Amino acid sequence: MKLYMKQKVFSWRDRFAVWDEGERERWYAQGEIFTWGRKLHVYDANGTERAFIRQKLWSFLPRYFIEIGGRTYTVVKEFTFFKPRFRIENTSWSVSGDFWAHEYEIANGNECIMRMSKHWFTWGDSYEFDIPRAENELLALCVALTIDCINADANDAAASAASN
Repeated sequence: MKLYMKQKVFSWRDRFAVWDEGERERWYAQGEIFTWGRKLHVYDANGTERAFIRQKLWSFLPRYFIEIGGRTYTVVKEFTFFKPRFRIENTSWSVSGDFWAHEYEIANGNECIMRMSKHWFTWGDSYEFDIPRAENELLALCVALTIDCINADANDAAASAASN
């Protein structure tokens, strides 16, 4: 199954719309404003909250918590020099990316859970996801949103450091 995600640019908070190949809305995510750390609520097409993502503050490496149906998964960016890697605690999944942080793959051993591609030169972040098994859709989407948040935080920090 292919999904597409687009960030809404003119918004006070993070907002993402997710639709399928038939251009039907499947999910949307909305951030909270005026909070310490990032917080995203993930809703299905009926408006039911299905997941909650929150950033852990005061952590050496970026760390986010994903809460789905009473279970908590932790996404941690690992310390690497060239290719980004993430660990997803409470699963056997791993995430690896390319040097430019535009292509990612979530895998469970040799099984591909999701391929994630960020589109170049778009107004707002825009992604394509290829998720072979439907039962992995929600958690894989939440991991993708978390990776986008971590990359946005890193880009903001780099821009802030460059302006000083």
